[in-house]
Amino acid sequence: MIKTKYRIMNILILYIIMETIAKTTTLNISSPAFASKGFIPAKYTCEGENVNPALHVENIPQSAKSLTLIVEDPDAPGGTFDHWIVWNIRPFAMIIEDVVPGVEGKNSFGKTNYRGPCPPTGTHRYFFKVYALDKLLDVKAGAGKMEVEAAMQGHILAQGEIIGMYKKSK
Repeated sequence: MIKTKYRIMNILILYIIMETIAKTTTLNISSPAFASKGFIPAKYTCEGENVNPALHVENIPQSAKSLTLIVEDPDAPGGTFDHWIVWNIRPFAMIIEDVVPGVEGKNSFGKTNYRGPCPPTGTHRYFFKVYALDKLLDVKAGAGKMEVEAAMQGHILAQGEIIGMYKKSK
């Protein structure tokens, strides 16, 4: 019963966010570390230094007060796996490599820091989703993705993503 309510709430939140996104501007997201739909270098994964790659964010609306970044793996065996959740990032064109740019939330590892790609088997896709918001989020550090997404409702000015791929070498 609780799982059903949780799933319904997730679907409702996702629907509201998608409706908001449909009315927003598109951010252009790129990375000097990997091309869109290209392979993420091992440096940014569990097989390397496990640090976040730099991201370039273009087309940020002038009225944006903050950015939110969500990194997720939709190919994980148990469903979408969150690798990094960060909000209240200053709305600048660059998210610097190996830097915590804002407030961090709890990822699917149960940690509040970046955890790079580490697929158990095969090649997985990693979505680096960036949202430009018209406000700073009033969400406490360590919050989960659902709480952050709920706080974003009605405040998304623009959004964009870059997808990277990764397959373990071992």
